[in-house]
Amino acid sequence: MRLGLRLTQRVVMTPLLQQAIQLLQLSTLELKEVVEQELRDNPMLEEVPTEGTDASAEPPSEDLADAPPGPTTNEPAPKEASSVAEERTDDLPFDLTSAVFDQSDERTPVSTEERDELPFENLGRGDISLAEHLAEQLRLATADPDEVGIGEAIIGNLDEDGYLRAEVAEIAELMGRPAALVERMLALIQTFDPPGIAARSIQECLLLQLRADAEPDPVSVEIVERHMADLERRRYADIARALKLPLDRIMESIEEIQGLEPKPGRRFAPADQRYIAPDVTIEKLGGDYIVVLNEDGIPRLRVNALYRSLLRGSAGEDKQFVEQKLRSAVWLIKSVEQRQRTLRKVATSLVKFQRDFLDKGLPYLRPLALRDVGEDIGMHESTISRVTTNKYVQTPQGLFELKYFFHSGIASTSGEVVSSVSVKKMIHDMVVAEDQGKPLSDQDVARELHAKGLTIARRTVAKYREELGLLPSHHRRLAPRKR
Repeated sequence: MRLGLRLTQRVVMTPLLQQAIQLLQLSTLELKEVVEQELRDNPMLEEVPTEGTDASAEPPSEDLADAPPGPTTNEPAPKEASSVAEERTDDLPFDLTSAVFDQSDERTPVSTEERDELPFENLGRGDISLAEHLAEQLRLATADPDEVGIGEAIIGNLDEDGYLRAEVAEIAELMGRPAALVERMLALIQTFDPPGIAARSIQECLLLQLRADAEPDPVSVEIVERHMADLERRRYADIARALKLPLDRIMESIEEIQGLEPKPGRRFAPADQRYIAPDVTIEKLGGDYIVVLNEDGIPRLRVNALYRSLLRGSAGEDKQFVEQKLRSAVWLIKSVEQRQRTLRKVATSLVKFQRDFLDKGLPYLRPLALRDVGEDIGMHESTISRVTTNKYVQTPQGLFELKYFFHSGIASTSGEVVSSVSVKKMIHDMVVAEDQGKPLSDQDVARELHAKGLTIARRTVAKYREELGLLPSHHRRLAPRKR
């Protein structure tokens, strides 16, 4: 055994380093929340006033030169704070590219009416649930307390799609009432709006909707009632033979059935609306494109002058606390600015690679890899992956996720590589424009693409067709087209 000294270099994943890497993956809204949380937790941070300058809050000066060193001995001390508050800060004291190598509402005539007082009957309720909607109809349909109780029990056992998920016998036992009474109340509720509600199967749901019509189509009713298995498997020819009717007549009923709602309670489900605010906007000015980052709502940060002055007069635990908060504040300011610069670089590189797409549209989208952008801006592809996660870009061609621009390509006979997204659009356009009586098989599509200069296998066509949600040719031949 012996003692020896050895000099090595290694990356230390300190908490501050992890924070800086995590900031890369945040969207603009998430970044705003993180910054606001830090403003609440760290007294050394303050928001730069948007209008005018507060004379009492001097910009950080040479005090930061005396700030304590970073979280590890290998991290250099922060530079002057004037570069933090007044100018763009330098790069972080680590290399993010190699730190980690893992992978408007339209107004209705009622609303435009001029009136002094709004009548009570015009005060509508919004976001009514399925249970509330059915309970109102139940109270209008019967006043018997027993029937109302049973009806509420039935309504309480409906799932979000409007199907009854409890047996009649279970409800009868729970309520202590005859099963015949529960069946009668179930039949009553099944006449409520929306049609098909309180069904116990998809077959019963479709039958309820068909029979809700004053004059239901007997062929449609018979198909759902007696040939549900063939209907599910799209065996329309077998149904035509069993009913001894022409296939065209069967397809008319099939089209009616496909227009029914398989989930009656869907329109009462809570609306899951997502409003996307683009993190980057690419605008065309003249003959060139500019990149604009969305910084709305992200507070501009600086180090608080009052707390900075306490650093000189503090000692012991107080000084250690101020030093820690100062380190964290400077690190956060630098990390946010580094994130913004990296995002701008990536967006600028995308403009360079995808200029034809920005000018002409989807058919001109070129295949692109994370490595290509990384090599262009001098960063590791893992950093590009992080900075493009959960972020959207507004372009002249529409709103897209940044990840949308990174995908594989298909080789062409001319030597160029065509984007797989463009190939999928070609396949979709071919299927839409095909003859319904003679739909294109996957081999036919591959042959047509080959005639256009694209080298693509039939299996690849089948894979893209499935990703587009398109049926195989033998199913498309029988599937009715929506009018």
